[in-house]
Formats: sequence, C-alpha cells, structure tokens
Amino acid sequence: MQVQFNSDSSVMGTENVATRIEEAVRAKLARFEDRLTRLEIHVRDENGPKHGGDDKSCTIEARPAGGRAIGVTEHAATVDDAARLAAATLAQRLDRHFGKSERHGHDPRPEKVG
Repeated sequence: MQVQFNSDSSVMGTENVATRIEEAVRAKLARFEDRLTRLEIHVRDENGPKHGGDDKSCTIEARPAGGRAIGVTEHAATVDDAARLAAATLAQRLDRHFGKSERHGHDPRPEKVG
C-alpha cells in the first residue's frame, strides 16, 4: 500500500509530523493493507497563524483495490488528534465497505439432489 502525505507549510513546522502521522494511520488501518492500493493523507491548519479551537484538519482518502475512493475529514486542536480521529472514522467506513461486499458475495448454488 502506497502512502502519500500532503500538508500546508504551517503544519510542516513540527518536526517529523509526516512520519508520526503516517505511522499512526498505518497502524490504525493495518488490517486493510492488503485490500488498499493507496492512502492519501492531507493535513492543514485552516486558520493559519490565528490559532483557534479545532482549526487543524486531516483528510484521508483510501483507494480500495478495484473500487472507488473512500474519504473522511476530521478536525481537532492538533494535527495528530485530527489524524487519529480521521483514521478511526476511515477504519469504520472501511469495515462497512468491505463487510458489505463480503455479505453480498454469494456461495455457488448447491446442486439439486433428486
């Protein structure tokens, strides 16, 4: 699974933010790794230098193999918290997505016994 990390310049002021967030997101979504081709993580500070409550956001977009992209966005006071919330929300959405496809997969019809 390929991971692409994007951020605005104000977020990158924190040392190792990309590595820290990527590791946390990979850990939370590890059980889906063989079913996803790519993750895109976008973090940004929506208010810039003004500071404010829950002004950091994290958007994570997952690309299931052979499927449409699934994305979530969460806001928090820090980018780490926003990433943790977004990864948890995405894990729930992926559980539903993959669970639904598994529930609708049908076993071959049994042969009639006559």
